[in-house]
Amino acid sequence: MAESISAIKEVLEHTKEEELGAFCEAYAFDERAGVQNLIKKAKKQMEALEAEKQRIALLWTYEKQYPDCELICGIDEVGRGPLAGPVVAGAVILPKDCKILYINDSKKLSEKKREELYDVIAKEAVSAAVGVVSPKRIDEINILQATYEAMRQAIKNLSVTPDILLNDAVTIPQVEIPQVPIIKGDAKSISIGAASIYAKVTRDRMMVEYATLYPGYEWEKNKGYGSNAHYEGIRKYGITPIHRLSFLKKMQEDEGIIF
Repeated sequence: MAESISAIKEVLEHTKEEELGAFCEAYAFDERAGVQNLIKKAKKQMEALEAEKQRIALLWTYEKQYPDCELICGIDEVGRGPLAGPVVAGAVILPKDCKILYINDSKKLSEKKREELYDVIAKEAVSAAVGVVSPKRIDEINILQATYEAMRQAIKNLSVTPDILLNDAVTIPQVEIPQVPIIKGDAKSISIGAASIYAKVTRDRMMVEYATLYPGYEWEKNKGYGSNAHYEGIRKYGITPIHRLSFLKKMQEDEGIIF
């Protein structure tokens, strides 16, 4: 008795990307319309996979410009704009034979995909690390200097010393390692994209934890950015130890909120 279409559909759902071709071959002679539609679906997935492989190949363009550098490190930060929470920088060194797909600017990925990629990056990277600078420190030295400090921390926290840094847009002061700033680098370089994801997931997890300590600001949703719910939380519950006072001066002036 032939397999039911629902059973074949379940087979497709559990077929790994690299095995889609075998799936199509296995059911190619089943003339039922439902099965042929599943084969068409599988072929579209194969086409999408091939397009993704080509996109990822382009993301290695900058890394390939430095063939003599064995340890190429991507650097990126997240959290420059929020009213609360730290600024976090990521530093990631991928192996040159890395086959990770779907890496991109973290803002272009769903939370689920970022979480999945974080685990893959942590497992496959030569080294991956973060630097975290507190709201208090941000207030002391300003957000730009705090961002540089987080980046220097992330580099220091790597298990190996990079040969070269590919940075998202900036040149980091007080770093002796050669640097290449790349505008919108998190969407152009696989190393910077990986660092973007690593930093983003780290910071988002921190903000979810802070939301349990200081409820009422919806940080589990807005991650410390200035949403309406966040501003209402400040009005209702006041300022917390992880708010950036330097980011709230206008609100203080306009509404007379006492810090």
